[in-house]
Amino acid sequence: MTAPLRASDLITVNVALGTRAYDIAIGRGLIATLGERIARLRPGCKAAIVTDETVARHHLAAAKAALEGAGIGVSSVKVPAGESSKSFRMLEQVCDGLLAARIERGDLVVALGGGVVGDLGGFAASVVRRGVDYVQVPTSLLAQVDSSVGGKTAINARHGKNLIGAFYQPVLVVADTALLDTLPAREFRAGYAEVVKYGLLGDADFFEWLDVNWRDLFAGGPAREHAIAVSCRAKAAIVARDERETGDRMLLNLGHTFGHAFEAAAGFSDRLLHGEAVGLGMTMAFEFSARRGLISQDDATRVIAHLAATGLPTHVKAVPGGNWPTVDAMMDLISQDKKVQRGQLTFILVRGIGQAFVTRDVDAAEVRAFIAEKLGAR
Repeated sequence: MTAPLRASDLITVNVALGTRAYDIAIGRGLIATLGERIARLRPGCKAAIVTDETVARHHLAAAKAALEGAGIGVSSVKVPAGESSKSFRMLEQVCDGLLAARIERGDLVVALGGGVVGDLGGFAASVVRRGVDYVQVPTSLLAQVDSSVGGKTAINARHGKNLIGAFYQPVLVVADTALLDTLPAREFRAGYAEVVKYGLLGDADFFEWLDVNWRDLFAGGPAREHAIAVSCRAKAAIVARDERETGDRMLLNLGHTFGHAFEAAAGFSDRLLHGEAVGLGMTMAFEFSARRGLISQDDATRVIAHLAATGLPTHVKAVPGGNWPTVDAMMDLISQDKKVQRGQLTFILVRGIGQAFVTRDVDAAEVRAFIAEKLGAR
């Protein structure tokens, strides 16, 4: 852990991927610098901004002004807000929009939005004209610390979340923390799940710091920039070691195996946001680890209490709507997890706070019994 930053500090985190390395710029007011940063990277390019209707109302004008001020021709493609836009239908719409804007291989796509826009816009960039460069401008906390970094792009399928996509790295990430000022409180809480995840999977000191300082982070104090920078450094280091998720990068899925299944069961809807699903999934990962004797019940209880204090769901009963699928249906969703290998379930469990590990030594019957208990099934 480094000393907390001042809110006015700017910081650059490099994602070290050789010839495909890129920078993450973090700080307040950075959207005004977007045009000059892109002009340095790709002189003479045009840019197409992919965004959603909600983000467009708040930030599209500023992004366009920054690009046009640097002499960059700009167009935009808008999609509805929400997880449902990560679909084949919206992918087609975005690709058509990029082609209609005559975006060429030497031009850029700018993904201006949260995780949905970043995933959708990045995936569209990876396939249009067999690949054009793209820049991530994440507008949610979740996107700034997780989905904008690392090159995972995808859409959802009826079989599960993010099952159709590509590893395709951006050429730049501009994380303007001032954009979070317009984020609804629920969205901010959901994003916090991905922040605390970094402490829980590999940095116990960061978790301790968050346990003390999370309220300042939520309030927009200097803790916010510090937490984002620490999170981005952690993810950048893991991605540099394991870009395509064959080893260490799987650790970033702490809470996601359980969480994605419940998110899919909730229909990828506002009933359960992605970050909320991750919070619920981390609760279950710690409970499951304690049940297996891998971690003390006291540590599991402490983590769950922290997640609950921040407003994240820690029990399926906390998710509105009820009417969960059967245990068999939930197990089918878990079996579609991207980490499954030759039918063998893969889980991220913990031996302590900050000590996550990957295991395939989990019996499906044990998982089934655990899920049944959580659903209150008989």
